[in-house]
Amino acid sequence: MTGLGTLINVAGILAGGFGGMLFGKRIEKRYQDILMMANGICVLFLGIAGAMEKILTVENGALKSSGTMMMIASLALGAMLGEWMDIEKHMEDFGNWLKLKTKSDGDAGFVDGFVTASLTVCIGAMAIVGAIQDGIIGDYSILAAKAVLDLMIILVMTASMGKGCLFSAIPVAVFQGSITALARLVEPLMTEKALHNLSLVGSILIFCVGLNLVWGKKVKVANLLPAVAVAAMWAFLPF
Repeated sequence: MTGLGTLINVAGILAGGFGGMLFGKRIEKRYQDILMMANGICVLFLGIAGAMEKILTVENGALKSSGTMMMIASLALGAMLGEWMDIEKHMEDFGNWLKLKTKSDGDAGFVDGFVTASLTVCIGAMAIVGAIQDGIIGDYSILAAKAVLDLMIILVMTASMGKGCLFSAIPVAVFQGSITALARLVEPLMTEKALHNLSLVGSILIFCVGLNLVWGKKVKVANLLPAVAVAAMWAFLPF
């Protein structure tokens, strides 16, 4: 069944969200705070590990870096595009709408939880590659594995940041579902080099999410999202 992978992924996020809500109600505020700090540190290192894996290679026993020009250009151009579109504000507006519709006016962290969790589970090569495989050959194994990871991430985030994290299931459903539906059109663009670039820049954005979790809102990560598309397109430039 085409699209089953996204359904499994959404189910995993919802399970993590409901589990986090039940767990979060049973722990004191100070434990929630340290849990959020621990989660932020984990996200930081996930981003660092992903970026280092793509940017560093070993040649003749020595470490060498690559892709720095692509990284700089993608983030610079992506930031300008994202700021122009003001993606962060649109996500926050949608979060405020969800907050209103779910009668969560008393939850001060609802919007921040929704935006942060959505960015954490949507950014990355697993979402794109998994959705393409699901759409073309019905192979949902990558998205099933992602569902397990997302379940654990959202469980911890919901316990520490509130039920807004639960609604990250909506962007995942729209994003991955759209890629699955358009898989045959997107597949030729996802070359090995394009995926490499996408994974590198995506990992940097994940690092930025962790940075915001640990030190407060320092980076408007949503406004950097176009950098991922720029990174993928960079693979087709003749140099």
